[in-house]
Amino acid sequence: MKTGRIAASGRSRSLISQRVQAISPSGIRKFFDLLTSMEGVISLGVGEPDFVTPWTIREAAISSIERGYTMYTSNYGLLELREEVARYLKRLYGVEYDPNKEILITVGVSEGLDLAMRALIDPGDEVLIPDPSYVAYSPTASLAGGVVVSVPTGLENDFKLMPEDLESHITSKSKVMIMGYPCNPTGAVMSRGELEEIAKITTDNDLIIASDEIYARLVYGAEHVCIASLPGMRDRTVLLGGFSKAFAMTGWRIGYAAAPEEIVEAMMKIHQYTMMCAPVTGQMAALEALRSANSDVEDMLEEYNRRRKLMVRGFNAMGLTCFEPKGAFYTFPSIEITGMTSEEFAERLLEEEKVAVVAGSAFGRCGEGHVRCCYATSMSDIQEAIERINRFVKGHKK
Repeated sequence: MKTGRIAASGRSRSLISQRVQAISPSGIRKFFDLLTSMEGVISLGVGEPDFVTPWTIREAAISSIERGYTMYTSNYGLLELREEVARYLKRLYGVEYDPNKEILITVGVSEGLDLAMRALIDPGDEVLIPDPSYVAYSPTASLAGGVVVSVPTGLENDFKLMPEDLESHITSKSKVMIMGYPCNPTGAVMSRGELEEIAKITTDNDLIIASDEIYARLVYGAEHVCIASLPGMRDRTVLLGGFSKAFAMTGWRIGYAAAPEEIVEAMMKIHQYTMMCAPVTGQMAALEALRSANSDVEDMLEEYNRRRKLMVRGFNAMGLTCFEPKGAFYTFPSIEITGMTSEEFAERLLEEEKVAVVAGSAFGRCGEGHVRCCYATSMSDIQEAIERINRFVKGHKK
């Protein structure tokens, strides 16, 4: 990476910190600058619902602006929203949090993750991250001074985190593990029994868990289990949740963190100097989402399930082995039969058939040989995309 340099007393130095230079740009966004200049592209790339935020949520936001809610809130966020989040988490998981001390409203789950890493990690602490995983996990750990330790997962186990793989990567420097199930990019879900094994390992090794629960409501024929709900895990888990995916509120940028008071206080200390507070209009919208939009979530989930089945059938029929994802809104088919790297596959598919997917390598070394395809788009677009991908694969089998 080239960086500018300035001269000082006969020496030159980089304008950009080494820590930032070491981080690669997001692989998810790599191809999307091209999309603006290409017509007829079907995008299976960005993980964003194609649904509009439900009207009751939008109406609450509009009403709040009309009533003059345009001010700062507490650094922790609106107390009314924190109280509603606490009720929501108790209803979903049976886990209780004090809304006054143990819940922080954040600017999306991404900010919550960044705050958690900076609050918990000292330089040199090791951060365990299942591979493949969401593109922000490793960079936020690195920016906080952590040493990323990737724990491999694979198609042979439906990309679930296996206890023996986790144990073999733990050292005396291990402090935090970031995990997100349902998983982006794979759609993998961990069962209660599987998470209990992981919980025992983390307890035995005194690890703290940052659990990304953004896809918690998007599961298909499976039970979602939050690791914080397991015995002994509440007090060693930072639960990170938000509204972007299940409530179709990506642009509102509202999330929350729930954790023991000591951790939330430390996260808030950073939050108050960087963000001050999450936007009040978004907080009012999130409050309404929790109160009235749960039926909308179920309707969207039903539609995602139809699309999921169509996409999995389509990939397997054309020879791109695709395990059945049980959560989120992604499939992660193998492209091995083409002999291409995942990046080459994504680039050539976009150029030749105008379908945008994300190279699996963007999510970690273990994502190589796969591509991520998002089914948060219309059935008609999915059907057309499958036809185009099928044509592409037939022409490029090794």
